[in-house]
Amino acid sequence: MRVPSTEVQNNFGKYLKFAEANEEIVITKNGKDIAIITALHEPIKDWIMEDAAAYKTNEWVTYEDYLDLVESSEQRYELIDGVIYNLTSPSYKHQHAVHELHGTFYIWFKGKSCTPLTSPFDVTLFKREDNICVVQPDILVICDKENMDQKGKYTGTPTLVVEVLSPSTRSKDLIKKLDLYRQCGVKEYWIVDVINEQITIYSFADHDIMDHKTYLKSAKGFLESTEFIGLKVSLEDLFI
Repeated sequence: MRVPSTEVQNNFGKYLKFAEANEEIVITKNGKDIAIITALHEPIKDWIMEDAAAYKTNEWVTYEDYLDLVESSEQRYELIDGVIYNLTSPSYKHQHAVHELHGTFYIWFKGKSCTPLTSPFDVTLFKREDNICVVQPDILVICDKENMDQKGKYTGTPTLVVEVLSPSTRSKDLIKKLDLYRQCGVKEYWIVDVINEQITIYSFADHDIMDHKTYLKSAKGFLESTEFIGLKVSLEDLFI
């Protein structure tokens, strides 16, 4: 993204957060590119680290800041509890699991009132008035289509959400998203672990965890949704 130098000066913390999320910030002055802020992935030796602590930022990224970022970037991001997360390209095993699941979901939900969708599709969740989060689940099931506006923007709460773990998203999906979905009214959350070949299904009610169960590929057979009775997925087909 390209940003005027005065804007960067006035909101340095915000743009530093964007850079930490791997967005390259090109600083402009009088219409010319003059500098770049970019993430440092490896430490550079022999730098003089004078007063380094002063450059750290705990800046909370607001929903409005997030919209500024995604509207001017070609990358995909999520916003959870004021922190921006860059969404990297998934692996083959990840995509295989998503396609297997969505294929089963598509057939089962066809002709029913609820609809399964795949990422990228923004889900905006309100933890608090001052904490608006935006995520892109790998798969979601929408039963409240009345919360879709004329532009196709969704402001409701999915009934079921599926996240397929990746090395870069593992802790986020296991901890932060589990808490987010629980608090915001999602009824069922599937966590698919393609490395360990297992799925854990969480059932939520009244913003609390009511039950959870883990299914292993080695057990063979099927797993079944707790919210949509009859929706079953073959464990052997899911993992390769």
